[in-house]
Amino acid sequence: MSMSLLAGKVCVVTGATRGIGKGVALQLAEQGAKVFITGRTLKPRQGSDVGGSLQETVREARERGGMCVAITCDHSKEADIERLFETVKTETDGQLDILVNNAFSATNTIISTHEKPFYEFPISVWDDFNNVGLRNNYICATYAARLMVPQRKGLIVNISSIGGLRYMFNALYGIGKDACDRMAVDCGVDLRKHNVAFVSLWPGLVSTENVIHALQSKTHTNNDDDRKILGGNYDLLSVFKSVESTEYSGKCITALANDPNIMAMSGKVLTTFDLGRKYKLKDAHGHTPLDICTIKMPFQKKEPSLGTGSSVRIPKWLLWLKANRL
Repeated sequence: MSMSLLAGKVCVVTGATRGIGKGVALQLAEQGAKVFITGRTLKPRQGSDVGGSLQETVREARERGGMCVAITCDHSKEADIERLFETVKTETDGQLDILVNNAFSATNTIISTHEKPFYEFPISVWDDFNNVGLRNNYICATYAARLMVPQRKGLIVNISSIGGLRYMFNALYGIGKDACDRMAVDCGVDLRKHNVAFVSLWPGLVSTENVIHALQSKTHTNNDDDRKILGGNYDLLSVFKSVESTEYSGKCITALANDPNIMAMSGKVLTTFDLGRKYKLKDAHGHTPLDICTIKMPFQKKEPSLGTGSSVRIPKWLLWLKANRL
């Protein structure tokens, strides 16, 4: 795929200090878009072992010849979100082409609540999972749609997870991800007549900074509870260093935004593997990431293989049946 596929486009990527959000922002900027990125602080947090900041994302984008505009935003506060979109509207004369809803505030809470029953949580844990990550996605989508509908074009992407289909981590995680998927489906109905697409995107296993740092820590690498999250007795660190990079979702979104038939996919739940196959994409190391819809999942073998290999793909309708949806 050629460079500058998004020249002249305006994008917003929430939660872009690290992880998938940062990867998406860098890819969109590298392809020529002006990307407004959000996070709670401009500079790295003191005492953080993982690193990452809006300033770092801006710098890396600039090194690639791209442009990111950093805007501090607490996505748990509606006033901050409104200010974000007012800034975008003012600086771009009302143009907005792509919104990527990635901000999520429960990354650390996942480990402490893993597989515990919901009734043992403080009620406040609901907000940890579903204020920033669900409610915030809806508010951002609303403000974005108000800019996109008059243009009669645009793309909104919720970064979601297969946890919206099957139990993963805990009940609250799945509730939030399922709702993010449903948001794309139903809001997509309202936006279709205005030629604005809304999709939910499931990445596969992703080697984020948080995951790599946790697995590099001696206390985590040797912790049976951490292994239990995915299952198996293999070297988790080697697995996560060879699966999806944080930028693969950005490649998928770039290709999707350039598809002249994008409206045919609006209102659907898409996987990065499906989009990568459709658009013939390769990840950072030149490989095709694993398909989360195959029966040969990476954590079922001691030595997981990249690509599809001889794996048998499970039809999505069968996955929905297994999840007791029909």
